[in-house]
Amino acid sequence: MARIPVVQVMAPQSASRLLDDQTRARLAAIVDVDLDLVVSDWAAAAEPAVAAALARAEVLLTCWGAPTIDADVLTAMPRLRAVVHAAGSVKNLITDACWDRGIAVSTCADANALPVAEFTVAMIVLAAKRVFAVRDDMRSPAGRAGQRWDFGRADPATGTYRTVVGLIGASRVGRATARLLQSLDVQVLLADPTITADDATALGAELVELDELMARSRIVSMHAPNIPATRHLVNAQRLALMHDGATLINTSRGALLDHDALLAETRSGRLWAILDVTDPEPLPADSGFYVLPNVVLTPHVAGSIGSEVFRMGAMAVAEIERLAGGQPLRHEVTRAQFPTQA
Repeated sequence: MARIPVVQVMAPQSASRLLDDQTRARLAAIVDVDLDLVVSDWAAAAEPAVAAALARAEVLLTCWGAPTIDADVLTAMPRLRAVVHAAGSVKNLITDACWDRGIAVSTCADANALPVAEFTVAMIVLAAKRVFAVRDDMRSPAGRAGQRWDFGRADPATGTYRTVVGLIGASRVGRATARLLQSLDVQVLLADPTITADDATALGAELVELDELMARSRIVSMHAPNIPATRHLVNAQRLALMHDGATLINTSRGALLDHDALLAETRSGRLWAILDVTDPEPLPADSGFYVLPNVVLTPHVAGSIGSEVFRMGAMAVAEIERLAGGQPLRHEVTRAQFPTQA
């Protein structure tokens, strides 16, 4: 039986990082794919070899850097029936034209959610233990002189035991974070208007309204999708509800947070912030966040990096295996789901 033709569409550097040797061999064994051909720009479709490959393609294997798939480019792919995205969000990749043509769409967002959740839980533990403040103490003249840190100075709220952690959003990452937090002795609050109290209980969390979550939590972590309704979801009024010394973590999207309001709160020293995403991203060189000791900035590294990218490649190949075997996709994104996804 003929093997289904697959074309890789992504940035060249994504292709070099996506598939390890084992997964490349697995993909080559089940489909007709030229692993040396990577389409990163639809202008390349003018080249005879690329045009021929796209004309035959039934599946596109996409990743970071893939150009948008709209009605115009779909005319060059009359046999296309599925797009398997070996990354998270498909927002800048998929258009209505794909669903209009009946093309199935799959995402590896579940694979990308795990490292984000792991990063988040790591930051929650570090924030609860006040590690970043202690780090600065160790760098002070007294710390360098070898003076032992006085554990008696620790705020009784320091530590993970019974710490209240608030999760904003029961997204893939929010749910994965809640599950990982079940291994800690913390109390988890969850705010999300799309789930029930029973759904939250199954995740080991208590469902509450967002304002209550902000007021009760020592650590707040953001996991909502970036849609118009969530822009500046965490604003000055909600930041004002947080405990003195509380920590806000954002690994979702910068637009969910009013950065001017957060800058005012962190400049005052009242709140801590751990920001893996910002708005804009990156921040301008003169941003006040760079110099604040109570702000930890990382450059959008919570998602899959290094070896973690191979997990997404393996999931994508597993989806293609299902297509080749006549089975339904396991991680399909439907038109109805699309507007509310990150």
